[in-house]
Amino acid sequence: MKKVLLAAVFLAGFTYSSAQAVDKSEDKDLMTWYHKDFATTKVYGVNTENAYKFLESKGLKPKTVVVGVLDSGVQVDHPGLVKNMWSNPNEVPNNGKDDDGNGYIDDVHGWNFIGGKNGDIDIDNMEVTRVVAKYKPIFEGDNSTQNKANQAKMPEEFAMYMKSKELFTKKSIDARQGFQRYTMINDAIPVMVSIMGGKPLTAETVKNKKPSTQQEAIALEILSNLAGSPEFAGKPAAEVETKLKEEMKGALEHFGPMAKQYDLSYDPRAEIVGDHYDDYSEKIYGNNHYEGPDATHGTHVAGIIAGLPQGKEIQYGVASKVAKIMTVRTVPNGDERDKDVANAIRYAVDNGAKVLNMSFGKPVSPGKNVVWDAFKYAEDKGVLLVKAAGNENEDVAEHLAYPTNFKNISDAAPFVNNVMVVGASTNKNDALRADFSNYNKKMVNVFAPGEEIYSTVTKSGYEYLQGTSMASPVAAGAAAVLLAYMPNLKPAQIIESLVKTSNLSTTNEFGEKSQAGGVIDVKKAAEYAYNNFYDGKSSTSKPKSIKKARPAKKSVKR
Repeated sequence: MKKVLLAAVFLAGFTYSSAQAVDKSEDKDLMTWYHKDFATTKVYGVNTENAYKFLESKGLKPKTVVVGVLDSGVQVDHPGLVKNMWSNPNEVPNNGKDDDGNGYIDDVHGWNFIGGKNGDIDIDNMEVTRVVAKYKPIFEGDNSTQNKANQAKMPEEFAMYMKSKELFTKKSIDARQGFQRYTMINDAIPVMVSIMGGKPLTAETVKNKKPSTQQEAIALEILSNLAGSPEFAGKPAAEVETKLKEEMKGALEHFGPMAKQYDLSYDPRAEIVGDHYDDYSEKIYGNNHYEGPDATHGTHVAGIIAGLPQGKEIQYGVASKVAKIMTVRTVPNGDERDKDVANAIRYAVDNGAKVLNMSFGKPVSPGKNVVWDAFKYAEDKGVLLVKAAGNENEDVAEHLAYPTNFKNISDAAPFVNNVMVVGASTNKNDALRADFSNYNKKMVNVFAPGEEIYSTVTKSGYEYLQGTSMASPVAAGAAAVLLAYMPNLKPAQIIESLVKTSNLSTTNEFGEKSQAGGVIDVKKAAEYAYNNFYDGKSSTSKPKSIKKARPAKKSVKR
């Protein structure tokens, strides 16, 4: 699922709270805060520019690093991205042929595993919906004797079904109630405007109003709450109306698709993609529609990694000087499917990506083994996988977020060494962990900026979004910078460099939320990697660890 926190106003119970009291559109400092140097600004940015200065001071020459963005799609012609999009050197654009023989026709900038000859998937189910739909007839069918036999015969599947059923029941109710709530608020906007009568919104404006209908009572209650908020208090009626419409549009766009995401009978896969979905060995399906129906999330992620300033926009990605973006469309408006994730990883690895960003996750994974096989495939090829920790404010040791590099929560270490899990931090030192970010000292490697992140979005635009979805590409960009200047670094060495050099939090609470105990610093990580894994002679030198056989200058007494 696209894990981005809504910018929409959430008026649960009609109480209002706002995370922003100022217009951020002109705040140039905020637009690039995540690049800041903590040592000089005391803001937990990742020290981007000083990393480049250090690496260049050592005479290292960067090599381009291809970063695979496994996401909802990317606007490949976005002015802030177009110069940093990967192009397949062995594919002739738009000739309808598979020139490079990899099985994918006209895959110039990447591939789309959630599309087909009949179009592209926009809304898909949540995984818990798919699990309940598949296993309910097996475990809770009409024949109770057969149900019990199936439960005993398939204990792992039954445990997954019961977990999915619990989540499905709760989330489907929340979705339905949320949509009803925001529809009611949206429908009340004209009534609110009428009550204000062209006057600015103040407590006095609504104080003595007497409702004559239920809708007027609802509108008055909402207005009373808004009158006490800094974003709406004192604002002209027309501005209040505009703001409310914008916020409700975002809320309804979030809750509206959930009707399908939690619909047990809805399944767009067969009609649109046309693959044999249960055949995990099948790899050749999809199309080359890089953007798809809604690439806002993926375009934002791509900009964080490799966006370039253009026009009046000053936003730039952490690896903007060294990275090219390969887009692999994998994530719908709903939960990603394991078959697609595994094939996306293999496609990106086979086509030269050295870092893959995976800003998605879900609580159950029926095809986890095929994804784990893909993880191992990437490890064998020396490719780093960077994964968002998730936005549920949960300990991931208690609530696994798939795909995971731990096969069992009790395992002391991950089963592969090429996966970096990233939590989200803020620019607020007194609340450094984003309140939505998942965490765990063993299973989350690092934290990176993930709140109020300004980056590219579709329609050639820019927006602030937040989530571990944004923190993950910050870390992926950092990894790409290290790898560009020191191309023989192994994934485990990159992870170690970022973990060991994170700027530690001054609060004990944050320090226990990840292995690093702080927020990544690319310059410090570059120094660590250079001093510990690299000989510094050239950009093609081998890691120091390979040179242990060299004789010492002085004899050693034994």
